[in-house]
Amino acid sequence: MMRTRSGGALNAVCAVQPKLLKGIASRRLHSTYDVAVVGAGIVGLASARELIQRHPALTFVLLEKEKELAAHQSGHNSGVIHSGIYYTPGSLKARLCVRGATLAYQYCEKKGIPYKRCGKGIMALDSPYTGIVDWRMVALGYGRDFEEAGGAVVTEFEVSDMSVVKESPAGSPDGMKHPIAIRNKKGDEVRCRYVLTCGGLYSDRLSQISGCSTEPRIVPFRGDYLVLKPEKHYLVRGNIYPVPDPRFPFLGVHFTPRMDGGVWLGPNAVLAFKREGYHLYDFDARDFADALSFRGLQKLVLRNVTYGLGEMYRGVFLGAQIKILQKYIPELSLSDVLRGPTGVRAQALDRDGNLVDDFVFDGGVGDLGSRVLHVRNAPSPAATSSLAIGEMIADEVESRFTL
Repeated sequence: MMRTRSGGALNAVCAVQPKLLKGIASRRLHSTYDVAVVGAGIVGLASARELIQRHPALTFVLLEKEKELAAHQSGHNSGVIHSGIYYTPGSLKARLCVRGATLAYQYCEKKGIPYKRCGKGIMALDSPYTGIVDWRMVALGYGRDFEEAGGAVVTEFEVSDMSVVKESPAGSPDGMKHPIAIRNKKGDEVRCRYVLTCGGLYSDRLSQISGCSTEPRIVPFRGDYLVLKPEKHYLVRGNIYPVPDPRFPFLGVHFTPRMDGGVWLGPNAVLAFKREGYHLYDFDARDFADALSFRGLQKLVLRNVTYGLGEMYRGVFLGAQIKILQKYIPELSLSDVLRGPTGVRAQALDRDGNLVDDFVFDGGVGDLGSRVLHVRNAPSPAATSSLAIGEMIADEVESRFTL
């Protein structure tokens, strides 16, 4: 089933952010809000949208370090609407995925966002409920909903510090009503009563800024896709996924049709040398040192040396990747593909080298910690489950804070 929208209306959905504020003009300007949400990926956007719809009388601000919303994982994923078929029945991930997919289809129908239910075959099992959509377009729709409900969005605001305000500025009572100060490296400041962070690749660092736990740590894994040449698109009519191997953290290679008509093949999974390292040679000294010095990553690597080396080899030599793909489409050849886009996965890891595969919420104690809630891990399929995750996070916010 294919849903489309008239050109003018669809263009309006794509141009979601016409009024976004770029930073704060003066260090002396102290904007105050009831709740600040840090991170405008799809999880942060869905959570902010859910909260403001539940509490329209409160004031909300969404802080994003990039110039645009949904600039990272939300805009670099495969575009699949998952059915939840390979998650443990009854598990939180399965329940959120099933509800999230239902809500996602309903949302796309309501907003006129194009999608397609193209199905997915896992071995001999057909999953007709699986679909595809442009998740960044969906995320931008959440952003428009948030703004239309009265929420403020501030871009180019990279949070570098959170603290409790001890005194009110110039005798104003705002210091008591809005005791948390959130600052960026430029010295701009936003004050609020409560903070929710949905930082994705930086969720652990945001937690550390507020004095909360250093774990789980985020280790970035880059996934490189191949793209099928247009003349070979006929080979793939729906999503093709392998049965996941429980011994390893990732799904393995798969075939994914795209809303633009293209077909992605892959991805592999290799350690990225930068948290936003979308290219092979992207490197950040701090990110690299943080990853290699973490005992949890060292243990993970030692347990999976052969698997990791194989992923790296297949990332460099496409012929090796093709051999894996040929298990599902034997007629596929090296000449049928080109190197394609990449994504970076924010993989949460504990100190024992275990991949954190469930949701992790974290707060603290004291004047600051008791007013902050960190979403430390929102595992795949976070995009599919985003509206359901937003409901769960809003419930968590309401249970911890007095809104």
